[in-house]
Amino acid sequence: MAGTASRAEALIGRGVVSTTSVAGGDICTATRLRLSDGSNAVIKTRPQAPDGFFRREAEGLEWLRAAGGVPVPEVLGVDDECLVLAWVEPGRPTAETAEAFGRSLAATHAAGADSFGGDRDGFIGLAPLPNRPLPSWPEFYASRRVMPYVRAAVDRKALTVEQARTIEQTMRRIHSVAGPEEPPARLHGDLWSGNVVWSTEGTAWVIDPAAHGGHRETDLAMLALFGAPHLQRILDSYAEAAPLADGWEQRVPLHQLHPLLVHAVLFGGSYGSRATAAAQAALSPA
Repeated sequence: MAGTASRAEALIGRGVVSTTSVAGGDICTATRLRLSDGSNAVIKTRPQAPDGFFRREAEGLEWLRAAGGVPVPEVLGVDDECLVLAWVEPGRPTAETAEAFGRSLAATHAAGADSFGGDRDGFIGLAPLPNRPLPSWPEFYASRRVMPYVRAAVDRKALTVEQARTIEQTMRRIHSVAGPEEPPARLHGDLWSGNVVWSTEGTAWVIDPAAHGGHRETDLAMLALFGAPHLQRILDSYAEAAPLADGWEQRVPLHQLHPLLVHAVLFGGSYGSRATAAAQAALSPA
């Protein structure tokens, strides 16, 4: 770990006293750093990371942090092969923390964005994330989120041509199922439960964003996709702080379509079938 410590010291201008490997994460190697001033940090590294990978993550974290809503770790340093963040000590999720998280997430969304999309393309995991803005969320979601991944999934044999046709049909009708128009929200963009850190201080922090301007229901649908602790408390407190448009529950499959397609491209398996089912459910909500 000597090289990792030296890299961190050069980036943040503080000495590293000790390093400890952090379990979890299949994209980057994470190492906890005990610093000479008594504080702790974490450094994420990946040799030959895609161009701009860590810098886009750092920019997304800073953009979310500037909203003053959901807590986001401070970016201490970044370069082409690593990112150093302030350490968040993991704790256990509680109902009270979940309620506070729902309110703070609503505040982050309310900070808004300049457009549906972003200034530059990003990443979701290691996968590319097109962000060139479009005038409305339905246009942006269909053109920048769903259809690029439909094509990639077909190329990788993760979707059949027939399944792709089903999803395309949903995208052609997206304006009729997208719900009322809303201004662009400031989204985390990859808000599954693994990107929420429940701290010992009784606060839920967010990490690893795919930040962009989008529809706030997208973050909520992502929380539900793989299950989050105290999910209903999060949703209830969010809705109290920022009421959701009627029928938002029926639009959850629509918003889950993109992450399911990402998983189909990256992992294959049943995700192509799940994405197709989500597209069908978006057109025929229960």
